Amino acid sequence: MIRHLTLLTLCSLLAAPAYAWVPKLEDITAKNVIDGAYGRRDPVATYLTVDLTVKDGAFASGKDAVTAFDGGAACVADWLAAPDDFTKGSRPAQLTVSGQADQLYFQAQDARNNFQNLSVKAALAEDSASRRLPDGQLRVDIGVRGLPSEKARGAYLVRLKGPDGKLIAPVKSTYVNDWKPMQSSGGSTAKADTTVTTSTNGNTTTTNATTTVATNASPLLEGTLVYYFEPLKAGLGASDTVPLLLRTEADTDCAYQIPLDLGKFS
Repeated sequence: MIRHLTLLTLCSLLAAPAYAWVPKLEDITAKNVIDGAYGRRDPVATYLTVDLTVKDGAFASGKDAVTAFDGGAACVADWLAAPDDFTKGSRPAQLTVSGQADQLYFQAQDARNNFQNLSVKAALAEDSASRRLPDGQLRVDIGVRGLPSEKARGAYLVRLKGPDGKLIAPVKSTYVNDWKPMQSSGGSTAKADTTVTTSTNGNTTTTNATTTVATNASPLLEGTLVYYFEPLKAGLGASDTVPLLLRTEADTDCAYQIPLDLGKFS
């Protein structure tokens, strides 16, 4: 009876998907990712997405998706109360974490779409590996809404928090080429009183008029920020839940903490 229960438990564990971020691709993970891209098995989870949009006064990813790291609970409360009010700074809308396996999935999809077969050996060959993330790197994409300018992208501060509380800076940051004006984000306007003088058949008439003028002609922007980290060098594990810390471009004490579960993707 005990052996039977043990076997059932073991089968349940083997049947359940077990993931952990893969800092360096190896044969088994590569085969599973490629087979998923070719439809030979269920796709492997190769990324984690945290939806930071607000619906009915709560984050779409759950009440614990964002907590205050600095500035107090009012920072999160203000975000939830007015997610589309960008007068206090832009808002992160989505966060995606991925590694080498996700890039291999796209490589396999591309090969399949071009009627080619991608083998594990070819995928792990040096020329293929050079097109993916370096070993040990983790990529974090942050979709942002309401940024006042492209220059303000560099004002974002993003860190991982290590097991000893030490803040880990990215080894590199860049942007996706998807930046564009937000819809319905034209500049703000103000009313101004003016004097209008007209002349008709030699008769001059002076009248007062109120006109609307643009005070901020530049529309707000949306797009994706990208950061690359090396968590293992800071003592973080490949299946840990890692706190990501974020400050927007706004001149405010508010900073946010977003947990990233590296055990939910390869």
